[in-house]
Amino acid sequence: MNAQGDIYTRLAEVLDTLPNGFPSTESGIEIRLLKKIFTPEEAELFCDLRLTYETVDQIAARTGRPLDGLKGRLIAMGRKGQVFAIDMGGTWVFKMLPWVFGIYEFQLGRIDEELARMSEEYYPAYNRPFFAQGPALMHIVPIEETIHSHQETLPYDRVSALIEKNKSFMVNECICKKEKALLGEPCDRPLEVCMAMAPVPGVFDKTPIGRPITKEEAYALLKKTEEAGLVHMTNNFQNGQFFICNCCKCCCGPLRSINELGIPAWDAVNSSYYAKIDPDECTSCGLCADERCQVGAIAEGADAYEVTPRKCIGCGLCISTCPAGAISLARKEEKDIKQQPFTENDWFEERGAKRGVDFSKYR
Repeated sequence: MNAQGDIYTRLAEVLDTLPNGFPSTESGIEIRLLKKIFTPEEAELFCDLRLTYETVDQIAARTGRPLDGLKGRLIAMGRKGQVFAIDMGGTWVFKMLPWVFGIYEFQLGRIDEELARMSEEYYPAYNRPFFAQGPALMHIVPIEETIHSHQETLPYDRVSALIEKNKSFMVNECICKKEKALLGEPCDRPLEVCMAMAPVPGVFDKTPIGRPITKEEAYALLKKTEEAGLVHMTNNFQNGQFFICNCCKCCCGPLRSINELGIPAWDAVNSSYYAKIDPDECTSCGLCADERCQVGAIAEGADAYEVTPRKCIGCGLCISTCPAGAISLARKEEKDIKQQPFTENDWFEERGAKRGVDFSKYR
């Protein structure tokens, strides 16, 4: 294997050593993806980074790389969605990204038909093992009005709590929807629906993709997506959530894995709730099953529509539009609620332990 081939193999191995994983395939599609996204020099630099933020001086000191030009190269890689790069009040910090959630999503500004086809080819090879191993990547945040006031809730189950503890907001187009459109399968729901959040003011003022929005616009966006039948999902840890995705069954990775790959709903995403239909109140209009449910959890029964609890992700979409008011959210039994890791680093630790990978070099 030549030197260029070696660096892409090394990059694939590094990504697979990270808790999120990056499985190899017989076809080698994962290597072709990396060659599409990274030059050999960029791949080599990526492998020298860590999952924790470092300044350019720290990276240079730790790796022995010359400081001259390093900052510019890393900023350029950040703009290409290859690493996470952010200006924290005049000081740039950088860290490596997993494949998902990370490099793939950050290709929003670069994705073309070729990359879309490659990503779609890799999708089952990546998603099957990913969702077979916890903890889940995403946590369902129900439509807030569907949670009864008497129900005990934690902050990460209320979308308003996620919004209120942040000070900067940005909206992006959905990479999943954009990929499907490039493949000739466009979604009929809104495209600009993915929201990033940060607790520091002005973080997104110079964003190369997407656009900054106000807190009020963030709330309006969430309302718009609820009306469009999109599922709110955020990071599956208790503190430090940095995005809210608004997802559909035809494009979203976790929801497609439930619908197309047969991954059990309660393994694919984390949720504290499931929906229940009162058969005495249900008028059998079918709106919940036909238009609102994104995971096929509702079906027509003998006398009323019925929810299969273990198929339900507890998003609340069926509740907010039920004309008879026959549906409600029920909290799962404690034995069925999967405790979320406290922070992203705790998620990495738990995921890495379950996968049996030693990623200490990249902490």
